[in-house]
Amino acid sequence: WINGVKVGYREDSFVPSEFDVTPYLVEGRNQVAVEVYRFSDGDWMEDQDMIRVSGIFRSVYLFATPTVHLRDFWLRTPLSAGYTAGELDVTASVRNYGDATTGTYTVETQLYDAHRRPVWAAPTIALAAVALLAGLWAALVRLALPVPAGHTNLAALHGMLMTLGFFGTLIAAERAVALGRGWAWLVPAASGIGAAWLVAGLPTGTGQLLVAVAGFGLLAMYAELHRLQPSWHNATEAAGAACWCVAGVLWLSGRDMPVLVPWLAGFLVLTIAGERLELSRLIALSTRGRTLFVGVAAVLLAGLASSVVAPAIGVRVAGIGLLGLAVWLAGHDIVRRTIRMRGVTRYMAVALAAGYMWLAVAGGLWLVIGRLVDGYAYDAMLHAVFLGFVFSMVFAHAPVIVPAVLRVRMPYHPIAAYLPLVLLHASLALRLIGGDAVGDLTAWQVGGVLNEVAILLFLGLTVGTVVRARRHVTN
Repeated sequence: WINGVKVGYREDSFVPSEFDVTPYLVEGRNQVAVEVYRFSDGDWMEDQDMIRVSGIFRSVYLFATPTVHLRDFWLRTPLSAGYTAGELDVTASVRNYGDATTGTYTVETQLYDAHRRPVWAAPTIALAAVALLAGLWAALVRLALPVPAGHTNLAALHGMLMTLGFFGTLIAAERAVALGRGWAWLVPAASGIGAAWLVAGLPTGTGQLLVAVAGFGLLAMYAELHRLQPSWHNATEAAGAACWCVAGVLWLSGRDMPVLVPWLAGFLVLTIAGERLELSRLIALSTRGRTLFVGVAAVLLAGLASSVVAPAIGVRVAGIGLLGLAVWLAGHDIVRRTIRMRGVTRYMAVALAAGYMWLAVAGGLWLVIGRLVDGYAYDAMLHAVFLGFVFSMVFAHAPVIVPAVLRVRMPYHPIAAYLPLVLLHASLALRLIGGDAVGDLTAWQVGGVLNEVAILLFLGLTVGTVVRARRHVTN
């Protein structure tokens, strides 16, 4: 009874009993009364199982739920006739105890494999790898080397495959792991499938649309992350995702690649800068330091926005933003302390510092040249950012990101770590100084090929390290 009103009666002592008492409650103090029978007529049934316990001998408690909540769920895993495959069947009961419709709700289920990795992870990483390999092949075509161009115009797709097909898919997958929502995996799936669609030579519009929509999906992920944890670093990375969205819309509208490049650079630079801003909390970043960061990021965004209508001005303003971010990262990042440590920590710091140097070089080139037009200057302005800065960040973060996304251990080996890093920066210096600066075609081509060798060497050594580690654990 609640406040003298009978709510219900149960007499099976070994089955949990629940009563919804909400309609019987009043504001303030309420009275709960229970009448217990030592033996009921149900005891004859329980006696068949040799049960000789009477009364209430289980916990009794009150609990409250949200107005709309997941009341119950049932998981079934039926096997196929040959016991070689299984299905996951999820039935969920969602209750609304209110009097009105309060919104639309979705129940999400995530399936993990034996290594506790989301089943979406491996396919999306594979799609990103396809985009990377196709993008690298397209780079060989753009280097004017005698290689087959394929049945699609890979040379024109090079930039989009590398930035959105490869990096975009990886970043979206990493964010999906962090968010822990099933729908989030649709984002890297869309960008990865869109990139593969373009590589396969299927209708271009569909592939472009998938990649562009993925940008808005990533922005939705950051909005949810920011709702759960409001922070400047989430806002910065969300601004990077917005740059992806703008680049996607411009791409769909048929704008030329030089118009898209600033936005693609903004996507990757702001995403990486946001991640570094998050880590700056470890060194107690001051209010002044945070204000400076927001200021240079705003300058970069202002440059990107104006580059669409006034390219000469916008690119230079964006260059000031890139230069400012490089100076801020060099002065406020935790790398200042970690570079004095040993092992993988120092390796990551060295890679980060090298990346900041190339970001400063890129900012200077954007500021001085001020226009993105095909030629050696264009090549230097792009690859100082996308190769020198972005790939150096990839090399630096791999020891952390790979275990987080794939749920695998990644041991550190100095030679396997430093060899690709040194080759990347040495070959990029050859490409920009020996090739772009003086117009030497041979040096430019050799540097470009060695850039790809460094990337593939890094991937090969990373995969080999992970595979050996997994075999060691298995054995």
